[in-house]
Amino acid sequence: MAVTEVKTKTKAENKSFEKSGSFVQENQKSLLFIAGAIVLMVIIYIAYLKLYLAPREVTAANQMYVAQNFWEQKDWDKAIKGDAGYPGFEKIISEYSNTKVANLAYFYLGTAYLNKGEYRKAIDNLNNYRGDDAMVAAEAFGCAGDAYVELKDYDKAETYFKKAIDKANNKFLSPLYLKKLGLVYEAKNDNKDAAETYKKIKTDYPQSAEAQNIEEYIARSEAKS
Repeated sequence: MAVTEVKTKTKAENKSFEKSGSFVQENQKSLLFIAGAIVLMVIIYIAYLKLYLAPREVTAANQMYVAQNFWEQKDWDKAIKGDAGYPGFEKIISEYSNTKVANLAYFYLGTAYLNKGEYRKAIDNLNNYRGDDAMVAAEAFGCAGDAYVELKDYDKAETYFKKAIDKANNKFLSPLYLKKLGLVYEAKNDNKDAAETYKKIKTDYPQSAEAQNIEEYIARSEAKS
């Protein structure tokens, strides 16, 4: 490259840097305003978490324990609607939205409706649960699958039991939902997939309760294949 070309390129680069510096100088107030706004937003968010959301979490938890007791006693109506001045899961969700407690209440409320035979409400609430706990999330999928079975929507039931199996990924819940999935396949007259699903319980979870009589299910579905 010629010396002249190098000098020309260097001058162009210097001008570019000068323009960049000029841009910063000319827009310094705007840049400082943007930086200040970002800092302010971070401060407001932290304050929201500590001063608003955290106390609401505590209050919601203190309010919900009575509904949880009703749920454990299988008093579904009181668990849902509340009693003696204590809110049920519906009110917890309504009054303490955006809290982790309200999110968990969706699971409790969904299973309460499932046990009451109100399957659409059960599905709606179970689908609203967005927890990080893999076990609870798996149960939410599984309960939604149960609701779809009751509605005889076997395609949706299949989808949700598969989600439950994948989410659980453990020796306690996975064989349970595999067995339910096999029963769904049988209900759909898909006996080949039913047999394969039952065999998975036998091979992958031989110590599970579901594996103890799984040979009967395998034989039945293979006989119908």
